[in-house]
Amino acid sequence: MAAGVTDLPVAEVAEADGLDGDEPVQIVDGTGRVRAASDTLRGRPPLSDVNRAPEPDDDRDDDQDDDSPYDDSRDDSYDGGSGDPDDRDDPDDRDDRDREDRAAARPAAAVDAPAAPRALGYPQRREPVEVDRDSEETTVSLPVDDDGEVTHKPGERVGEQDFSLVAVQSVTRDGVPVTVYAGASLRDQEDAVAATSRAMLLGLPVLLLVVAGVTWLVTRRALRPVEGIRAEMAAITASTDLSRRVPEPGSGDEIGRLATTTNETLAALEGSVDRQRRFVADASHELRSPIASLRTQLEVAAAHPELLDVDGAVADTVRLQALAADLLLLARLDAGERPAHARVSLAALTGEELAQRVGDRLPVRAGELAEGEVLGSQGQLTRVLGNLVDNAQRHAASRVDVAVRPDGEGWLALEVEDDGAGVPEAERERIFERFVRLDDARSRDEGGAGLGLAIARDVVERHGGTLTAAAAASGGARFVARLPLAGRETDTGGGARA
Repeated sequence: MAAGVTDLPVAEVAEADGLDGDEPVQIVDGTGRVRAASDTLRGRPPLSDVNRAPEPDDDRDDDQDDDSPYDDSRDDSYDGGSGDPDDRDDPDDRDDRDREDRAAARPAAAVDAPAAPRALGYPQRREPVEVDRDSEETTVSLPVDDDGEVTHKPGERVGEQDFSLVAVQSVTRDGVPVTVYAGASLRDQEDAVAATSRAMLLGLPVLLLVVAGVTWLVTRRALRPVEGIRAEMAAITASTDLSRRVPEPGSGDEIGRLATTTNETLAALEGSVDRQRRFVADASHELRSPIASLRTQLEVAAAHPELLDVDGAVADTVRLQALAADLLLLARLDAGERPAHARVSLAALTGEELAQRVGDRLPVRAGELAEGEVLGSQGQLTRVLGNLVDNAQRHAASRVDVAVRPDGEGWLALEVEDDGAGVPEAERERIFERFVRLDDARSRDEGGAGLGLAIARDVVERHGGTLTAAAAASGGARFVARLPLAGRETDTGGGARA
């Protein structure tokens, strides 16, 4: 519509194409006068003042005829520019040649457009029109009939309907600025919104109920294994039966892994409790023998002083003291006691320990003593060496050898060998268990309590090393305690740290 207006003078805009449709259309000039309108809006005031065209100037003559659409006589440039009123009123003074000259002198864009009517107060248009250079949009309410078409007839009006109204400025061919208002019904959009709102109001509660139900079912199904784990743990706590295990769902998710970890923890706890019970039982059994022997000797001495075996009583007391010391050290190790972080020279420690051993059944020979320091407790490492040498003394046939050698980059190996019967390969791990003695032929008095090797391995592991048993070249047993040199990091609990 705005583009079509530029081809019509203001007096003919009512004949513009598009005014015979059902949609509301108005063409309004700057004074607020409706110049043209669609059938449904004829005789009605402007739909809006949005984006109104500029108003005319007020410097026109009072005696100008407002009914005339325009007056070329008010424009000197239109009649030759003589400025004489007589010349302007005399048609004989306006020949065709002067008109052609003036037309040729005007810009090409204004040749087909007459001068703007000064009677309306607008200047003559000299530039091409750019349509839709300043458009705005608003919403208005208009009366409609049953079909949703605009009507102002009282008998046909059934209510009001919102219309989206766009205002586009334009200029007629004779230079009059106007605003074209065109509306489109929002009935379909509002009906769609209303239908969607009703559907949401009706469906949202149902949807919420469905979502809540599904969430409850899924959550209950997902947490059912957790309840099984909780119930089983409560039963285990009440019964103190650590052999029971929680059910594993086998789903492979976090809950399944939780059940697996829980069972592993229960297994470790059961093993720890079993070891503790065996330890207490074995300790009680081992303590019973020297205590019973010592009591017997004292009772005999009380009845018959001349029969007192002082040497035997002292030996039982020493054995009882050593056993108590071993049990105390194991208890401290089980409690997580960490060794000190002092630098200890294994060569110096070995030399001092061997020099202090007097009264051994067999002499102990020192082999290679490589220099090197480890981090740990000198007292506990001395206990390791002493336990290994004592064990070798009990089983050696003629000799015991001790050496300190490098074992790979950053490691030292403390080796103790004997030429005895050796340790069967199948028993080389079991001998490090507590209260384990393989030789049934050994008497309890000549043998130990079965704690020396267990203590030695625990101490070495807490220093970040390993203790293993192997066969010696002579056929006897060979024990190797492998320890990290000071400056080498280890990640074992309580071990050496750089």
